[in-house]
Formats: sequence, structure tokens, C-alpha cells
Amino acid sequence: MIIKKDKNVERVARHKRVRNKIFGTSERPRLNVYRSLNSIYAQIIDDVKGTTLASSSTLDKELAKKVAKLNKTEQAKLVGKDIAEKAIKNKITEVVFDRGGYLYIGRVKALAESAREAGLKF
Repeated sequence: MIIKKDKNVERVARHKRVRNKIFGTSERPRLNVYRSLNSIYAQIIDDVKGTTLASSSTLDKELAKKVAKLNKTEQAKLVGKDIAEKAIKNKITEVVFDRGGYLYIGRVKALAESAREAGLKF
């Protein structure tokens, strides 16, 4: 019998391993990415205080209208640009990138590169 691996279990293990090394501070918070089947979410988190400083997703009211007819990669680019604009508005210019255990390809890469183009440094 063929046993299929659960990819999400492996992703969570990778994420735990990475999170042991990555930590967001007040000076340099953590930019976290979560990718579901239909949406993508990004948060800027201060791990010292345990607070979310900014967040963006394809489900936000402002972005939901814009992303309705775009493919998932283009949606990720819009979310990356939006989270960078919100971060800069909150006077955050440098972050630590937490890819959430996902590989740095596709939507995660598109979000990161558009956030860099919009002014975030990581």
C-alpha cells in the first residue's frame, strides 16, 4: 500500500525549525507569510510584545475588489505591496522575513519581491 506524505505536517516542522532562529523585535519585526489554497496572508509581528503591527491579505475589503480577476501570483504581489505600504506608514523599514515553512518560490517569492520594491528591507 502506498502511503502519501502530508505536506502540511512537513511544512509545520520546517516552520518550527526556522522559528527557533528567527525572532522579530521592535526595531526589526518579523514579516510572516501564510499561504492557503485560495488566499495569501502577511503580518508584521513584534515577538517581544507579542503584537501584530500590520496585516494584509487577499480577503481585506480594499484588496478583495482589486484581486477578484487576478491570478494567485498577481494577488500575492498586491498583498506584498500593501503590507509594505502599511509598514512604512507605521515607520517600519526593516523586517525579518519568515516564509512560514514554505519554499521561496511562486506566491511567497512574489510577495517578498513586491514588498522589497515597495520599500521594505530584508
